[in-house]
Amino acid sequence: MQLFYQPELINGSHFLDSEESRHAIKVLRKTIGDRIEVVDGKGTFYTVEVTEANFKKCEFKVINSRSETQKAGFKHIAIAPTKNIDRIEWFVEKALEIGVDRISFIQCQNSERTVIRHERMLKKAISAMKQSIKATLPQIDELVKFGNFIKGQSADNKFIAYVDFENPVQFKDHIESGRGNLILIGPEGDFSEEEVELALKNNYEKVSLGDSRLRTETAGIAAVHLLNIFG
Repeated sequence: MQLFYQPELINGSHFLDSEESRHAIKVLRKTIGDRIEVVDGKGTFYTVEVTEANFKKCEFKVINSRSETQKAGFKHIAIAPTKNIDRIEWFVEKALEIGVDRISFIQCQNSERTVIRHERMLKKAISAMKQSIKATLPQIDELVKFGNFIKGQSADNKFIAYVDFENPVQFKDHIESGRGNLILIGPEGDFSEEEVELALKNNYEKVSLGDSRLRTETAGIAAVHLLNIFG
C-alpha cells in the first residue's frame, strides 16, 4: 500500500503538497478517478479519489476513513544524537517502524553532536510512518540541553539507561503496561556522573538494558523494542 501525507486534511485541505503530488502524478501516474490512501499523522487513514491530476497540486475528495488502532500507554525516548548523523536518522526510522509516541533529542556533557536539523528528522519520521503503514506521526522534538529537558518531564515512569554492569535493575522489569514510560539514552561516552545524579534527583530510575555495551542508536532501538513488548 502506497500512503500519502496531508496533516491538514481534517481542516479541509483536500490536496497533496508539491512533493507528494509529483510522486502521485509523475511517478505513479495517478489520474482523475484513481483512488489513493492518505494519512493525516493524527491516527486516521483516508481513502480518497483524485479529482485534479496536477503534479504541483493533486486535489482529491474523501471517499471514506478509518481510525488506526491505538495502543495503551505512551512510549517516549530521549536520546543524544550520534556524531554520525546517519546513525541517529537510522534510529528515528526504525523506532517509527517498531512503534514510538515521542522522540526527544538531548545534548549531554559527552555529546559529540550539538546540532541537528529538526526538519530533516521530521521528514525521516514522515517517510518511516508511511513506509510502515501507520497513520500516527510521533512528536519529534528539537535538540535541548540535558538539564533543561529532564526538569520539565512528567511521565508516569522515568528512567535513565546507564552503563553500570553492577546495576541489577533491568528496564524490562520496571516498565508499566498502559502507562507513560520515558527513558533517557546517552551519547557514545555515556552520561556523566553529574547527569546521572541530576536525573536521580528528578525522580528518574537508573536501569540497565542488558549485559552488553550498546552503541547509542542500538540502545535506543533496544529500549523501543522493550517498551513495545512490556508497555
